[in-house]
Amino acid sequence: MDWNSKRVRAIIESALAEDKAANDVTTELTVPPRLRATGTIIAKQACIVSGLGCIPVFLETFAKMSANAPGRFEVISHPEIFDGVRVKKGQQLAVIRHNAAAILSCERVILNLMQRMSGIATITDEYVKAIAKTKAKTRILDTRKTIPGLRILDKYAVVCGGGVNHRLNLQDGILIKNNHISLGGGLPTALAAALKGRKTGQMVQVEVRSQQELDEAIAGGAESILLDNMTPAAVKKAVKQIRASLPAIPIEASGNMNLKTVPAYAAAGVDFISVGALTHSAVAVDLSMRITVDQSTF
Repeated sequence: MDWNSKRVRAIIESALAEDKAANDVTTELTVPPRLRATGTIIAKQACIVSGLGCIPVFLETFAKMSANAPGRFEVISHPEIFDGVRVKKGQQLAVIRHNAAAILSCERVILNLMQRMSGIATITDEYVKAIAKTKAKTRILDTRKTIPGLRILDKYAVVCGGGVNHRLNLQDGILIKNNHISLGGGLPTALAAALKGRKTGQMVQVEVRSQQELDEAIAGGAESILLDNMTPAAVKKAVKQIRASLPAIPIEASGNMNLKTVPAYAAAGVDFISVGALTHSAVAVDLSMRITVDQSTF
């Protein structure tokens, strides 16, 4: 993750502006402007960490937006604490040493983002572990069911949890779904048009929901097939049919996946299982920040 990219900085600047962090009237009226402090971020539950890199970017961005952030800051984390690592309840994730007002004004936005990202990473890790028991080589895949404006961070969090990213946006690849089939004159017509018109390097994936669509996708030369809303038994049968005709193409399963059902789909032989719940239903983990007066200087 490039935390200094324009896209990420724009997200962070928007979050600070939304919270009016540069106009924190409570802090301005109650906290001495030159007071230094130490803010310690603590995990209040076991989780997979994601989003540590956002902390310095929040502080740097806040400094440009407000005059209430004098002096240098320092963000310290233990060498064994980094994005993607599992931590226990009560562990310290990072220590911020900075102007007290700056820490207070940025506290909520930093925690909000890290809590969501760590929640996504944690649930992704649970899915990865669920299919690992089958010893299959299946990978857990995300979707575009993300919070508008936060997709780049949501998908990074999936990777922190051991998952794999699908398309970042609609330009990244071609996925012919049921509505494209309905509006594009049927699967054979839509698939042929996509194969003819695609740009170099763009793989054409087709979503199929029935035996007829599966037959048409195979006959039309689909380069990846998504088996949608099928039972594990139907998926196993479909995988066998696909491998017989198109042995090298990626096969994906999707549709109402949960922790109880994904092992059976992995055992059915698919390469990927896409899970919308990784991002659309992730529960934020519980993090807190303990802020104390810092007597030291640096």
